[in-house]
Amino acid sequence: MSEEENISHISGNASDDIKRMLARPGALFTRFPPNIRGPIFGQSIQDRLVTTEISVQKKEEEPKKLEGRIVLELTVEDDMVNGGGAVHGGCSAFLIDLCSSLALMVLNLTNSGEILPSVSQSLNIVYHSPANLGDRIRIVNTTMTLGARAHSARTEIWNVTHHRLVSSGVHIKMQPSHPKANL
Repeated sequence: MSEEENISHISGNASDDIKRMLARPGALFTRFPPNIRGPIFGQSIQDRLVTTEISVQKKEEEPKKLEGRIVLELTVEDDMVNGGGAVHGGCSAFLIDLCSSLALMVLNLTNSGEILPSVSQSLNIVYHSPANLGDRIRIVNTTMTLGARAHSARTEIWNVTHHRLVSSGVHIKMQPSHPKANL
């Protein structure tokens, strides 16, 4: 598949460069350090994510600010469910962590042309209703703030099959601290 075909299905006003970079989240997050040889946590789920929209728009509440938005879709499969056949809460947390980080990347790339490293500080989640094996889910992510040290984004996971909210979350990230030298 050519690069143009790879992004032709992605709507939104983000640049083609940003769309190319974030079109395949599984490829973006699987750059291993040399000491990691096998699959990483959630890799098969990341590899199935389909990016459908990437946008940057003026923030409605504060028009002098921009917000990044990325929407992804995925079908619920065996590696995502609990014993009851519904998306496991840990899987929802994983998707919120991963996909909200992508929204922050959209805005960082738009503002500075680069991806800034960040680590999770907190993740607050509300579980609303189940998504079951075979259901299609849509993960809608929007930035809230992109400060000098703290960054935040909100995520809603929607069950497209049954038209209901599955879970929602707010993710706060920060730039990592530099390790202190041992003297």
